[in-house]
Amino acid sequence: MPRCRAPANEPINEQIDAQFDPNHGRHDRLCATIRHHLTSAPSMTTNRPTWPTIAWHAIRPHTLPLSLSPVLAGSVVGWVETGLARLDITLFAALSAAAIQIGTNLQNDAVDSMNGTDTTDRIGPPRVTQSGWLSARSVLRAAHAFFALAVICGAYLVAIGGWPIALLGLVSIAAAYAYSSGPWPISRGPFGEAFVLLFFGLVAVGGVAYLYTGALEPAAWLMGLIVGLPASAVLLINNLRDLEGDRRAGRKTLAIVLGRRGSVRLFGVLLVGVGSSIAALATLGWPWPGALLGLAGLLYALPIWSLLRSDNTADNTAAGTAPSFNQSLKKAARFQFLLTLVVCLGVIVAQTAV
Repeated sequence: MPRCRAPANEPINEQIDAQFDPNHGRHDRLCATIRHHLTSAPSMTTNRPTWPTIAWHAIRPHTLPLSLSPVLAGSVVGWVETGLARLDITLFAALSAAAIQIGTNLQNDAVDSMNGTDTTDRIGPPRVTQSGWLSARSVLRAAHAFFALAVICGAYLVAIGGWPIALLGLVSIAAAYAYSSGPWPISRGPFGEAFVLLFFGLVAVGGVAYLYTGALEPAAWLMGLIVGLPASAVLLINNLRDLEGDRRAGRKTLAIVLGRRGSVRLFGVLLVGVGSSIAALATLGWPWPGALLGLAGLLYALPIWSLLRSDNTADNTAAGTAPSFNQSLKKAARFQFLLTLVVCLGVIVAQTAV
């Protein structure tokens, strides 16, 4: 395959080669873009923000509840099943999950700038690589550092859970890398929402619950759906907002496949799935009926769905509704976290009331 030449003292060709298919006519044009982003120094203009601001946009703290919610949910499942509160498991699982989330965000920031997905007409929040605040190489190095931190924190969990947790951790880190990188980046195809449901829901909740119990009970799977489905809805809104830019960049996300109207309908289906999962969890016996408190949390999502429906009445909706999309995206992320809190609170109250 054609190779993009990097400086001789920086052997990064392997990662670059993995990003592109030579059968696409974009390789030569993108090589110059990649070399520029990898080697150019950060912008030193007066418009360059302070380091705390740059770090904030690079790390994207508003996404962290998406990775911390399944840790909370899995811990509650484990506590109910065993009667033990293992704060050490919860803490190290949260640190590992947060590190993977931040590493994924950084990897996505650099790679999307390198492959031309993020451009000057981006309608979402600024990205540090595309904005010229940091070079792609420095952002990638930071991503790898956070992945390493996840491994270090995960080592404690492996000592508790053994090889199943080791395998789960390695797969999770590999999946985080593959989300934006590799020969078939998940973020460029229609399976991103399924990826989020799996790793931010079923796998994460099930893994933490397994550390408590040494088994996977039905409650863990259902709680994984309750947490993972709204997380998938967050990505769906993100891709709906970026639909036009992603299409120009050659992506084929689920929002592009379904169109605007179809994506909004899918958002409603995901909400129905959340309600159904809560109802199913309540059938498992005491204290799981306490999870029904989460049905009240669904009311928070209805205005989001209504706003999406009003802003996407046609498949050719222009990007002029970007502020509305960003508002919906923030509310959807907040909904996922609040729903998890309410469901867990209901279960905890029911358990302690016995």
